[in-house]
Amino acid sequence: MKIQKGFTLIELMIAVAVVGILATIALPAYGNYVLRGKLAEAPTNLANLRVQLEQFYQDNRNYGSAASACGVDALGNVVVMMPAGVHFSYSCNWTVASPPNATTGGTNQFFTVTATGLPTDSTKGFAFTIDQSNNKATTVTAVVPPGWSGSTTCWVTKPGGTC
Repeated sequence: MKIQKGFTLIELMIAVAVVGILATIALPAYGNYVLRGKLAEAPTNLANLRVQLEQFYQDNRNYGSAASACGVDALGNVVVMMPAGVHFSYSCNWTVASPPNATTGGTNQFFTVTATGLPTDSTKGFAFTIDQSNNKATTVTAVVPPGWSGSTTCWVTKPGGTC
């Protein structure tokens, strides 16, 4: 009797089918995992910028000078640097209300720092914001992957609007 070596065609087709099934499950989950890792950059940098702007406010009693952006003192010195993000671009807007707003404890200065996903990255369509009162929000556009949604009260870090 002759001993057979190797695999039959049926055995190979079963192995290919199993690999195919695993790939259809694993690849989307892996893509979501990678995106969640990239999204972590924005909340980290925004929280850091908020702290720096509050420290700037304690030193200067304002979030910027009248002719400059957030974190720039009256002499034009940039004290609070916007980070050079890998997956996001950062911007800061500040305004002065007149007269002071009684609902915010009498302060008349407001800032909003925004992290916007780069158009060439998988983070495109995501925008995270924080303001002087620590209000956080996530805005998403139609280009984000299915299952992701925004929130007006927190930074979304998982599909389904989970904070």
